[in-house]
Amino acid sequence: MAIVKPFFCYRPNGAAASQVAALPYDVYSREEAREAVKGNPLSFLNIDRPDVHFPDSVSSQDERVYDKAKELLMERIRDGTFVYDGTPCYYIYRLTMDGRDQTGVAACCSVDDYQNGVIRRHENTREEKEQDRICHVDRLGAHTGPIFLAYRKNRELQQMVDEWSRDHEPIYSFASMDQVRHCVWRVDEPEKVAAMEKAFERIPAAYIADGHHRAASAVKVGLKRRQENPGYTGREPFNYFLSVLFPEDQLKILPYNRVVSDLNGRSTKEFLEEIAGHFQVEPLGRQPFAPGEKGTFGMILEGQWYKLKAKPEILSSDPVKGLDVSVLQDWLLGPVLGIQDPRTDKRIDFIGGIRGLGELIRRTSQDMKAGFSMYPTSIEELLAVADAGLLMPPKSTWFEPKLLSGLFIHPLDELP
Repeated sequence: MAIVKPFFCYRPNGAAASQVAALPYDVYSREEAREAVKGNPLSFLNIDRPDVHFPDSVSSQDERVYDKAKELLMERIRDGTFVYDGTPCYYIYRLTMDGRDQTGVAACCSVDDYQNGVIRRHENTREEKEQDRICHVDRLGAHTGPIFLAYRKNRELQQMVDEWSRDHEPIYSFASMDQVRHCVWRVDEPEKVAAMEKAFERIPAAYIADGHHRAASAVKVGLKRRQENPGYTGREPFNYFLSVLFPEDQLKILPYNRVVSDLNGRSTKEFLEEIAGHFQVEPLGRQPFAPGEKGTFGMILEGQWYKLKAKPEILSSDPVKGLDVSVLQDWLLGPVLGIQDPRTDKRIDFIGGIRGLGELIRRTSQDMKAGFSMYPTSIEELLAVADAGLLMPPKSTWFEPKLLSGLFIHPLDELP
């Protein structure tokens, strides 16, 4: 059963919340982050990406960079930008995008639940990507970017969330620059907090939707603190990591599209003839195509669009092999284009569905040869893969909207 605890929280004062809250550090390049913080010293990106305060000659993983993050966080606490809730609370966090709400609970989840599989994963992580966040979290002594978790819908929990948000005023309500509205309610009545904690205990599993590297890093910091404190009891804050948990039926996954730089030595004619062995290929001219059903793909090649439909013999009921991202990889990208490991092959790039088909058109007219529009992986497919203890191919899911960083800070140590 899941351990999902209320927590002592540093958070922006009400007036500062909209200036502080920022998109996650990993959606920006260093240069993009540097531009994003210009004119906004309160933006949490200053703390989340402290490398923006150094010339490019200084590595993003230089010790001075992490020291700068700690310095800035302490400044924001001392000047009152962040306030401290001195009793453990839950926080209801609602995001509204294009008229669609998703409402989760900000809380702390257990390092042990991650270790024993109560918190389930569907992606591998890369150690080099983890290391930066390990150093960042460890130096700050705090989690600042929540892990995006899902759980199977639960009527009892949903009723608690709905009633509290209906009967209380939010502590934050603002629209971010991408026009997503963010509303937060603090659940601080002890009996309600206790009831919510009990309800979470009846949830059998939680699933990482977004933030696998952040989760792995947070857990490794917790394990490091355990080694440094051999007499730990399990109740210390470092045994838990910051998360926001959403019911699965409120989440939306967008497609994660692909572009490739060449046809692996084939002419356009040869390429089209070869893929026709496993896909029905329908020319569409210059009309962009977004798939409307599973097993179907759009392709743009030399400015022309095609509809690709997987032939029945290459489809599978296996939780991983049956994913559209696997079908494209196993029957086209790998055997035809020679892209055997999409994690490391420089000939492929990935484009989040929020950027739309226009980005496929732009990239294939500039630096890429062909692009593929995908039908989005479903949340049911994600849960099935995770429940089976399996892993999805890289870049299988793109969740929108993104959780903002800086709204909730979970201290691992005593902060001033």
